[in-house]
Amino acid sequence: MAQASIALIYGTDTNNTEEVGHKIAKQWEELGEQVDIFNIKDIEISQLQEYATLILGVPTWDFGGIQSDWEDIGDGLSELSLENTSVALYGLGDQFGYGDYFVDAMGWLYEKLLPTKATFIGQWSTAGYEFEASRACIEDKENFIGLAIDEDQQFELTDERIEQWVIQLYAERAVEAA
Repeated sequence: MAQASIALIYGTDTNNTEEVGHKIAKQWEELGEQVDIFNIKDIEISQLQEYATLILGVPTWDFGGIQSDWEDIGDGLSELSLENTSVALYGLGDQFGYGDYFVDAMGWLYEKLLPTKATFIGQWSTAGYEFEASRACIEDKENFIGLAIDEDQQFELTDERIEQWVIQLYAERAVEAA
């Protein structure tokens, strides 16, 4: 198999999701992998099908709100064909201010992508977070479907979490390719 191509696509209103995306891409580059970075509003949704690995970032607004650029294309996401694609999700939220909706948009994005037959990688432990509910938790409630970032309350943990998560993704992607 040829070297897999990676795209990191984010939606943002405050630039936090973009900044986290650039940190994620930098970690990949330190592992020798190039990452193409896009704002979701600047690309055609069909371009997602051109990559072997997608890293998708979305913030949650207030009481579970979806970032507007992602919400605008939400229905089209389910129509993509991502059978041979590994998808990793990261979400930003405020676990103390909106603890009943922490990173809900990441869960929304996951639900929209389920019909695409993508392979999801990058589950992340809920340990170390304090929240009441999250649409992004998988059934066991011990893991998020992807990396949860809280730049409001735990910004000092962001870099370490990103570093660990990218190493995890690198390993999971290698297993998928084998």
